[in-house]
Amino acid sequence: MKYYVLIGFFFLAVVAEAQLYLESTVLRSEVVAEGLHAPWEITWGPDDWIWFTERNGKISRLNPQTGEIDLIAQIPDVYQVQVSGMFGLALHPNFQDTSQLFVVYTYLEEEVMKEKLVRYTYEAGTLQDPLVIIDNIPAATIRNGSRIIATPDRKIIMTTGDINQPQISQDVNYLNGKTLRVNFDGSVPEDNPIPGSYVWSWGHRNAQGLVWAENGIVYSSEHADKNDDELNIIQKGKNYGWIEVQGYCDTPEEQKYCKENNVKEALMAWSLSIAPCGLTYYNHEAIPEWRNTLLLATLKEDDLRVLKLSEDGLSVISESVYFNNEFGRLRDVCVSPTGDIYLTTSNQQDTKADDGFPVFGDDKIIKISPINNPFFASDKKIVKIYPDPVDDCTTIRISSIYEPSQQILNLHIYNTLGQNLQRIRLDAENEVILSNYEYKAGIYFYHLFDGNKNVDAGKFIIR
Repeated sequence: MKYYVLIGFFFLAVVAEAQLYLESTVLRSEVVAEGLHAPWEITWGPDDWIWFTERNGKISRLNPQTGEIDLIAQIPDVYQVQVSGMFGLALHPNFQDTSQLFVVYTYLEEEVMKEKLVRYTYEAGTLQDPLVIIDNIPAATIRNGSRIIATPDRKIIMTTGDINQPQISQDVNYLNGKTLRVNFDGSVPEDNPIPGSYVWSWGHRNAQGLVWAENGIVYSSEHADKNDDELNIIQKGKNYGWIEVQGYCDTPEEQKYCKENNVKEALMAWSLSIAPCGLTYYNHEAIPEWRNTLLLATLKEDDLRVLKLSEDGLSVISESVYFNNEFGRLRDVCVSPTGDIYLTTSNQQDTKADDGFPVFGDDKIIKISPINNPFFASDKKIVKIYPDPVDDCTTIRISSIYEPSQQILNLHIYNTLGQNLQRIRLDAENEVILSNYEYKAGIYFYHLFDGNKNVDAGKFIIR
C-alpha cells in the first residue's frame, strides 16, 4: 500500500507508510484485483460489486472488499486481435428490476471482422437471453471505439471508431466514426437527428471515453492521430470535424470548414497526444478538491487527469495530473457511492506498452481512497525548520523532546514531482544547515525516518 497527497498539478509518492497531504485530503492506493487480461470497462453495480470486461471476452464481477472475482460469462464469439475484442459494458438504469446489461464487442462473420451491441439478462449467476441490438458494424484490428452508456431516458449511447478509414467519419451512411443512439430494444429513437438512423453525431476518429454527468451533459474523450486529442461535449446532430479538423478550429482552413459544416469545437484539446481513455464525473465530498471534475485515464501519458469544470459544465477551468507512470497505461476509471476511485491498467496485450511495463500482476484494478483521520506533521512538531520561507539558508533541527530509537535519523527531501532529492543523515546533534543554492525556488517536502519508521513529515518553501 502507498499513500499520496493532492498537490495541485503534482503527484508525490514515497515509501510505504509515508503520508503526504494538502489541506485535508490524503489518498492511498491498493490493488484489489490483478492478473487480468486487458480489462476495458469497469463500472459500479447496484450490488456494490465492480462489473468489468476483459478483451478476451470475459465479463466478471469483483467484490472490492475481498478481491473475489465472479466470472459470469465468457462470450464465445468474441474475436480479439490487437485492439479488438470485448469493449464497453453498461448496466440498465433499473438493473435491480430488469437484470439487463449491454456489451459491445468484435466478432467474425465469414472471415470478416464486425462489431455488435448485445443485451443480456443476468440470471442465476450467468448471462442469458442474448438480444442483438445492432450488428454488422464494420470493425478492424484498431480504432473500433467503443464505450457505451445507458442513459436515464432509456437509450444506449455508443461510440464507434473510424477503423483506420478516416473518410467514412463524415459519411452519415456509415456507422463508423460516430456516436450512436439506440433504444434498449434496438429500434431507432424517433428524436434522432437523421430519421431511421442510429447516428447521433459524426466526425469522430476513435472515442474511448464516455460519461453522462450529473449536470446532464454527455462528455467524450477521443484519440486524435499524433496530436490534438479531444474532450468533447456530445450533442445531437453535430459534426465534430474529423478528418478535416483536429482539436480546435484554429487554422484558417479549419475555421472555414467548421463554419460551413456545423462543427462542434472541442471543449479541450491536447497538442501533444496523451491517448485519453476512460472518463467519469466526480462530485463526491470524500475528495473535496476534486468536486465537479471529470476524471480522465490516459494511455500514452500513464496518468489520471483531473479536469475541473466550470459551474455550468461547459468549460474546463483547470487540469491536474496524478499518478504519472505509477501504474502504467490507464484504461478506465469509475467511482463508488462512497467516493472511492477505481482505475484499471492496460499494460498487457497492448500494441505500445511503455518502458517498465507490464510488471508482475498486470493487469490490475486499483483502488484510490481517502484516509480517515490522516496524520499531519503539524501534530508531531518533531522537525523544526526556520526560517520558513527560506531566503539564503535554513536550519533543520530535531526537537529535543523526541527520543529516537536509532542513533542516526534520516531526513528525506522531495520535490513536487516526487523525486527524492537528498537524504540527510542526522547525528546526535540532530541539526543541519540547508543552503538555498542547492535548490530552486519552490515548495519542498520532507520525511523523517527513525530506522524504517516514518515519524514526521511536512513541507517548506524556498524563495
